[in-house]
Amino acid sequence: MHHASIRTADIFRAIAFYERLGFTVCERFTAGITLGCWMEGLGGRIELLQVPQPRAAADAFGDEHYTGYYHLSFDLTEAVESLPDWLEHLQQDFAQAAAAGEGDALKVLLEPTQQMIGDRIYEVAFVADSDGLPLEFIRVLGERGGA
Repeated sequence: MHHASIRTADIFRAIAFYERLGFTVCERFTAGITLGCWMEGLGGRIELLQVPQPRAAADAFGDEHYTGYYHLSFDLTEAVESLPDWLEHLQQDFAQAAAAGEGDALKVLLEPTQQMIGDRIYEVAFVADSDGLPLEFIRVLGERGGA
């Protein structure tokens, strides 16, 4: 996949949010009348597009009847040793930025929890981005049976 595209109400707020997650802007451009950029980080690339006259996004995480885009998922297995510690540090970083008037506190949608998918045990957590879109962070803990 080349990139995942995210429409945002405020591209500068969204850039600051994703920079705190470890992304960096690699290209800036215009798309018609709107601003856009590509950002790389956490093993992937996203595209942010400023939406003129934005409307609130659907609650993809909280509405169990919602259909369509659900979330982006970032595999942190090789990047961090502990998902709970990583999330706690991220929350502190966002809280400090919010206290300095540089954005909002991080909204955690799901605290780190273990989940069995197939033969693997995962640790998963969800946060909301600056527009409320759900982002999943996942770590492989092991395989069923202790392998």
